[in-house]
Amino acid sequence: MKIHELNHVAIHVADVARSSVFYREVLRLENLPRPAFDFPGAWFRLGSVQELHLIGRVIGNVPPVNSNNHFALRVEDVAAWEQHLRDIGAEFRPKKQRPDGAWQIFLRDPDGHIIELFTF
Repeated sequence: MKIHELNHVAIHVADVARSSVFYREVLRLENLPRPAFDFPGAWFRLGSVQELHLIGRVIGNVPPVNSNNHFALRVEDVAAWEQHLRDIGAEFRPKKQRPDGAWQIFLRDPDGHIIELFTF
């Protein structure tokens, strides 16, 4: 028994259209076709085979976003991403180096989900 890959990450969002603009324009992710579920949502490509699934429905009392929960996207050039984020006026934490040598930037999507952009 083994796990082959991380296939997708799914996150709940309050406004699918607003979040789609963020993931398409700020993070420059490619939209993917999505099955006709009975609730709103959007799918995006992450890298070569992984996907991000936005789910547009509220489930009861969702606890506040935990600042330690995040997903990380490996990028080619953190400095270029930092400049892009600065150019479009996005809020982010300036790049810093992890103990393993990787450089990282953290930002939040419109619902407060934390995203790490990093490179070695």
